[in-house]
Amino acid sequence: MNSFSRILALIGKEFIQMLRDRLTFGMMVGIPVMQLLLFGYAINTDPRHLPTLVEMGDTGPASRAILQAMETSDYFDLIGITHSRAETDTALQTGEALFVVTIPPDFERDLLRGDRPQILLDTDASDPVAAGAGTGAFPTLVQEALAPLLGEMTPPVETVIHRRYNPAGRTALNIVPGLLGVILTMTMAMMTSMALTREAERGTLETLLATPTRPYEVMVGKITPYVFVGFIQVVIMLAGARFLFGVPFLGSAPAFLVCVSLFILVNLSLGFLFSTVARTQMQAMQMTFFVFLPSILLSGFMFPFAGMPAWAQTLGQALPTTHFIRAVRAIMLKGASLGDVVPQIWPLAVIFTVIATVAMLRYRRTLD
Repeated sequence: MNSFSRILALIGKEFIQMLRDRLTFGMMVGIPVMQLLLFGYAINTDPRHLPTLVEMGDTGPASRAILQAMETSDYFDLIGITHSRAETDTALQTGEALFVVTIPPDFERDLLRGDRPQILLDTDASDPVAAGAGTGAFPTLVQEALAPLLGEMTPPVETVIHRRYNPAGRTALNIVPGLLGVILTMTMAMMTSMALTREAERGTLETLLATPTRPYEVMVGKITPYVFVGFIQVVIMLAGARFLFGVPFLGSAPAFLVCVSLFILVNLSLGFLFSTVARTQMQAMQMTFFVFLPSILLSGFMFPFAGMPAWAQTLGQALPTTHFIRAVRAIMLKGASLGDVVPQIWPLAVIFTVIATVAMLRYRRTLD
């Protein structure tokens, strides 16, 4: 009986400690709720209304019927017209469009003659899941659109699918570059936050606070060693991607270096910010997971970004991992240059500036 009483006392003590640690208690409740909401509402492996451009070489009734059928379907969202192959290449490389439909000149005439005209669908296949449904539905949409115009005498139309950047639809070509961003997010933020929190636990932070160092000096001094650790991780992952999975590197090395450097700084600054809030290493690790989980689910790493609802895409745009993954995939798979990834670099720079400023302000408050 005495043993049972002691066990009950220990159980009560653990519950009391659990309730006192608000961050741990919030994580136990918050993470399951977050997963439920994200998987239930935000994740969609069958994306619809994907951005599509049209290169119009013919404006006859048949061409308009095909475009109308695409617009009516759930897969394509016609957003504009291109006037040359160069514009088509740029739109696919920058991610402006996921599909580009090319209707050749004299398409209507060849169709009526029964000459088996071709209609081309260029697809950004760097994300096979996002492009798969629309690519598979396109030939059927074309035939169904032409049937009312030509009746039973509908001559065959050859639909040519050009899967760019990943012709074989290999998942590794999409996952491995994204994995670089996910791993750096987890390791950089976690290592920095835990290292700084460990100093506070051991009492060495008090010695650091007694020195005349300024907040930005402490921040630079603490995160610089982890920059080198981050680059070592990048080298290891690039070597594995190339020699184990055959992932190409087609783009600009300086552009890749700029993106990686900025992304590492963002995550190290985030870890520094966490360390100003967390009181223990366990809390620092828990705070990292609150960022790590959305970075996996909302960045386009595991699930197509285009398939998410508008509110989930808005949250995803605020995550540095989203912009980094887009930039890395464009550089490695599409041969992008520094100018091509500027739309992804400036959000990273803005996010870094905000996080670093808040971290230094909180650290200065700690000094006071």
